[in-house]
Amino acid sequence: MPATILMRDDRFDDRPEDLSIRLSAVQKVWNNGAVRKGAILVVLLVVWEVYARHLNNPLLFPTLVDTLTSLWSALMDGTLFARTAASLKVLLIGYGLGVSLAAVLTIVAINTRLGTDLLETLTATFNPLPAIALLPLALIWFGLGIGSLVFVLVHSVLWAVALNTHSGFRSVSQTLRMVGQNYGLTGLRYVSRILVPAAFPTILTGLKIGWAFAWRTLIAAELVFGVSSGQGGLGWYIFENRNVLDIPAVFAGLLTVILIGLLVENVIFKTIERHTIQKWGVQN
Repeated sequence: MPATILMRDDRFDDRPEDLSIRLSAVQKVWNNGAVRKGAILVVLLVVWEVYARHLNNPLLFPTLVDTLTSLWSALMDGTLFARTAASLKVLLIGYGLGVSLAAVLTIVAINTRLGTDLLETLTATFNPLPAIALLPLALIWFGLGIGSLVFVLVHSVLWAVALNTHSGFRSVSQTLRMVGQNYGLTGLRYVSRILVPAAFPTILTGLKIGWAFAWRTLIAAELVFGVSSGQGGLGWYIFENRNVLDIPAVFAGLLTVILIGLLVENVIFKTIERHTIQKWGVQN
């Protein structure tokens, strides 16, 4: 009987192989979303500076350096801080009222059939209407002041938040609804413990949309009649400097508007998202 010769083939070595991919330091840094977004912003700023220097016309398009110099000057003398505070004060009032009214309408809508019909009818009627188109009426009804600004802000926030919140509630699965009913949850307890956590990704989207609508509506409204209580906001700051042809200051005001928008989106809303929908496992 011929002898059996056993030969080892390294290709079939049953030792576990390290299948993990070792990333370089550069790859690890680049995998950070904040780093990638920061790189995009840096590229945009460089393009801004290069184009402005190529155009060489400060009255049309000032350089980034001139804009930052004007921004720093306005910060040092307190003008920009005061104007920003004035805008944010009105924004918080209008945004808070709009979200509160949207919550009331949505709660009524999910508990009664008539409430659903009311919300759908009001949303279909007023959501297509631009808030800025209500400025003439706001001036007539509330005069030149905070009341007019708050009115247009509530209109810009209310329908977007209510529509997204109602859509989120309607998308909650019947299984979760039955769980709440089996535990005897009704009314506000049913909404807060079952519907809100399950629909919060859609609700948060509505809050983001409402914030964006409110912020740009406020700046546009201030450009038109922005002096309230003797002091205007960022929109009025932009308008005033445009009148005196201080274009770097105009761009400084616009840059401030953008920076506040980025701060709210990437810090405040990201923090809320991290402590809610990601923590609850509703969304990756």
